[in-house]
Amino acid sequence: MARVAVGGTFDPLHDGHKALLMKACELSRGGELLVGLTSDEMVKNKVHEVVDYRSRYNEVMGFIIEQGINPVIARLDDPFGPTIIEDFDFIVVSPETHPVALKINRIRGGKGLRLIEIVLVDYVLADDGLPISSTRIKRGEIDRHGRVLKKKAAQHER
Repeated sequence: MARVAVGGTFDPLHDGHKALLMKACELSRGGELLVGLTSDEMVKNKVHEVVDYRSRYNEVMGFIIEQGINPVIARLDDPFGPTIIEDFDFIVVSPETHPVALKINRIRGGKGLRLIEIVLVDYVLADDGLPISSTRIKRGEIDRHGRVLKKKAAQHER
């Protein structure tokens, strides 16, 4: 019975996030999945607007339940959440969050705790070959599935 952790802001929930969450679901089958979801306070310094915690919670919970998993969603007020004090078998990360997982294991090692196996899920690429990201979606460059959106007319008039 594996205990799996994954974390993020998940706004908007896009195909890259879904790949990450699906890997976490796969690893946690028959075990436990803990999803760390960043608090509203923690996302105040993001470069783009982020929808409220409850809306993100509902969307992430709905997606994971569709995968046949009943997760535990924990509010994150720091990048580590319960991973620095509780035992987990796996932590599922993207290239962007991989450094946080390495730091979690450094902290765990310093406390004499067993290290968590890090499972890296590569970026899902948009049609233009660049990673799908919330920032790119919020800028209107791509949609949640990585389809390139038409540039605004004003940009073409320059």
